Amino acid sequence: IIKGKNTSAETLAKAYDFVQQIGKIPIVVNDRRGFFTSRVFGTFVQEGLRLLAEGVHPARIEMAALKAGMPVGPLAIQDEVSLTLSEHVANETRKALQAEGKDLPRSGADDVIETMIHQFQRKGKAAGAGFYDYPEGGKKQLWEGLSCWKKDIDVPEQEMIDRFLFVQALDALRCLEEGVLESALDGNIGSIFGIGFAPWTGGALQFLNQYGLEKALLRANTLQAKYGERFKAPQMLRDKAAQGGKI
Repeated sequence: IIKGKNTSAETLAKAYDFVQQIGKIPIVVNDRRGFFTSRVFGTFVQEGLRLLAEGVHPARIEMAALKAGMPVGPLAIQDEVSLTLSEHVANETRKALQAEGKDLPRSGADDVIETMIHQFQRKGKAAGAGFYDYPEGGKKQLWEGLSCWKKDIDVPEQEMIDRFLFVQALDALRCLEEGVLESALDGNIGSIFGIGFAPWTGGALQFLNQYGLEKALLRANTLQAKYGERFKAPQMLRDKAAQGGKI
């Protein structure tokens, strides 16, 4: 349920009741770019594309995501939502941020999407060809052409698993810190039921609690040093870890 700045408590309560009456699980988010589920889920898909750009074998990427507890690999999901849609969203987001005097730096994920669409004419499942081939009456399989990104690189599987889980968990925490989410409970429920975040964790925010906040902060710092700002620990994680509390 997306709450606008003028949404009354009465309207919110009616919407909440209605959602339960139609057999759905409601969570409340405030009106921001990407809201919560789309925003956090995007970080998962992007991380898979970044790994491909780094030279990791696509089958290893998909397997690491499954071992992390995600229901589907990021390349398969990207095919489902279509590469052209992702390119459009990235372009519009970049324009909107630039209008605010900010920027969205290009990444290896952007380069992969651009190459797939404009060089290889592979736009996703609906177009019949993406990261996977979709033979008629046959089982989908990874496209052999993805070998063009293959490099002599060895990212350990556990490192990939951590990247998939932490990139989502840290962004979910940013959503809570920025007021996009109103409670950790909504974040945990929404991440599992809305985007299929690894159910064994108890949710994207509970993942940090069960990992141990001090350990999670150290891991985030290590990932940030190696891979960049998307793994920067939000201040809330630093504060809660120092206090010995939970999110």
